[in-house]
Amino acid sequence: MVSVVHALPSQGVDTATLERLIHGLPASEGQRLLSCAQWASELYGDAKLGTGETTFAHGLGMALILAGVDLDADSRVAALLFAAFDFLADAEATLSKQWGKAVAELIAGLARLKSLRPLTLATVTGKSDVLAQTEILRKMILAMAADVRVVLLRLASRTQTLRWLAEHATPERADIARESLAIYAPLANRLGIWQIKWEIEDLAFRFTDPDTYKMIAKRLDERRLEREAFIAAAITRLKEELAQAGIENAEVYGRPKHIYSIWNKMRQKNLSFEEVYDVRALRIIVGEVKDCYAALGVVHALWQPIHGEFDDYISHPKGNFYRSLHTAVIVEDGKPLEVQIRTHEMHRHAELGIAAHWRYKEAGSGAKANSAYDEKIAWLRELLSWRDEIADSAAWVEQMKRAALDDTIYVVTPAGKVIDLPAGSTPLDFAYRIHSDLGHRCRGAKVDGQLVPLNTPLKSGQKVEIIAAKSGGPSRDWLAPGYLHSSRARQKVKAWFARLEEQESLAQGRLWLTKELERMGCAGANLEELAQKLGCKSVDALFLAAARNEIGAHALRQALQRHAPAAPEEILTRAARPAQGGQILVVGVDNLLTQLARCCKPVPFDAIGGFVTRGKGVSVHRIECANFRQMARRYPERVIEAAWSEQTSGRFVSDLALEANDRQGLLRDISELLTKERINVVAVNTVTRNGIARMRFTLELNDAAQLARVAKLIGEVPGVVEVRR
Repeated sequence: MVSVVHALPSQGVDTATLERLIHGLPASEGQRLLSCAQWASELYGDAKLGTGETTFAHGLGMALILAGVDLDADSRVAALLFAAFDFLADAEATLSKQWGKAVAELIAGLARLKSLRPLTLATVTGKSDVLAQTEILRKMILAMAADVRVVLLRLASRTQTLRWLAEHATPERADIARESLAIYAPLANRLGIWQIKWEIEDLAFRFTDPDTYKMIAKRLDERRLEREAFIAAAITRLKEELAQAGIENAEVYGRPKHIYSIWNKMRQKNLSFEEVYDVRALRIIVGEVKDCYAALGVVHALWQPIHGEFDDYISHPKGNFYRSLHTAVIVEDGKPLEVQIRTHEMHRHAELGIAAHWRYKEAGSGAKANSAYDEKIAWLRELLSWRDEIADSAAWVEQMKRAALDDTIYVVTPAGKVIDLPAGSTPLDFAYRIHSDLGHRCRGAKVDGQLVPLNTPLKSGQKVEIIAAKSGGPSRDWLAPGYLHSSRARQKVKAWFARLEEQESLAQGRLWLTKELERMGCAGANLEELAQKLGCKSVDALFLAAARNEIGAHALRQALQRHAPAAPEEILTRAARPAQGGQILVVGVDNLLTQLARCCKPVPFDAIGGFVTRGKGVSVHRIECANFRQMARRYPERVIEAAWSEQTSGRFVSDLALEANDRQGLLRDISELLTKERINVVAVNTVTRNGIARMRFTLELNDAAQLARVAKLIGEVPGVVEVRR
């Protein structure tokens, strides 16, 4: 401990204050802190913050608050220099050289948290989704602090601001108070920093609801002398009873009254001021856990316990590791008294929270700061299991797991809303988290105002803006590693392509079924009944089954039942009507006695020939079709001449096959060409091997001339080597 301190004349800091500042530190660290105070005083001069408080006074107040919870010297130095980034040109380098890298990193981390101020203030003063956003902001503050001492520095800064505002009324203090109650008091609560939590709550409550604050404060003050006399007598009596029970060296004292906690109990339990049990309260500090339960027995023997007002937080600690026995009793005047019982170790944790825990760990291990902080941060994340404020426990358990693994980042929308994402997420993940449609239409992204690739990993605190097209869909490239980190976003992209493929299959199945029904003379068949007979749940399911070849012509005829197939001889007799050498005139798809062969898919005005089938009428093939030639050799008597009628109309399906040197965007270029030519693509099949892409397109066309034109255009696409039917 430093025994001699030097006052800071320029700021008028008294010796007693400086003694508090260095309390608990070794002499060398204390002297370093005093030197920093002098340096900070000269650096800041008479500069003031936006609230009107001088910059140096704010930093000194922060450091004193941290000294009050026994935080280390680096933290107190960082508190004194909290605003150095606003006063130094090359702040981080200067601070590292003068006060050490650890201090510079703490101040840089504090500056990052300070940058969230517009978000936190806008959230608590907004009108919509306030609860969800305040919760996510609390998590964001913790996630952005690589060292948990940065969070403690921020809490100390806010406490000092509220202390200043308590003495200096400003227009913005009500908003600052609401922000403090929504964001910072719950953070202090989760960390177990009770002293800071209670002070933030009471000071903020004083500004948000001054009338209620004054009412409770007045009620507490009205009977202060009577209450203090009762507490003094109760302490004396309880000490005597504890000593007689063999509980030596027990400490008993009155517990401080916190106005905000009294108001919370009154509000949550719908109680009057007189019904709040902890207006009069005692705390008993003992040496061992067994003494806690022995002391509880003494209290209950001395006064009548109130039913339902006992909590054992020793056997069942709170989520932030708070441990104590709580009971309430009725004393001689018929009024309630709350009693808390705990050991010295439990009390250190309850009063000093996370700081006391760390100092205990470091004192015994002798480990260097860097390795020790890893353990501290892991312990901090466990504290996120605190659930008292969360209504949906199942949802919170899931969030707790994510926080414990540190796999969550928090980014900001252009509108100032905070979005949580799995660590490693990209702008595409962000877009799909906002809305599926925005994800599908995403074409670019800006992060903190700069254009970035869509596979850029995001970091907490960044502001993300999506550049979207008016319409369109995702790219299959997005399913490659690096573009989408979250499984939810990947599923949305896969679902989009699945729907697209389903729509193509529906169109293909509808076309086939329509043609088959027309050929069988059943164009007006009831499709709902037909689907039911074929075991399909719906008409769309029937179309899909047809497209997947799960239903063929034979099954379709059986389902129709009333249409019996004609004999081949009858078909031949009915088909060969025209006088020109028995030649068949094929009139589009409306001739119920003919069908266009699916193997070669003839279109007007290909050279064609007919083949009389068994039960399916005349199958019309292209003359050069290999299947037709083979059948003609085996069954020449079934071959008849065929020609297209001049009245031929309708849409015809044909295949185009091509080979090309594989390259990125090849399929896109061909698809755009077909779209420009207004060609409907029924199906696409692509196989790539050894750098060669082989594609087969099934197209709907008007005639062979259109097919030839399309084939010629595709042949001109860069990389295409060959196009053929």
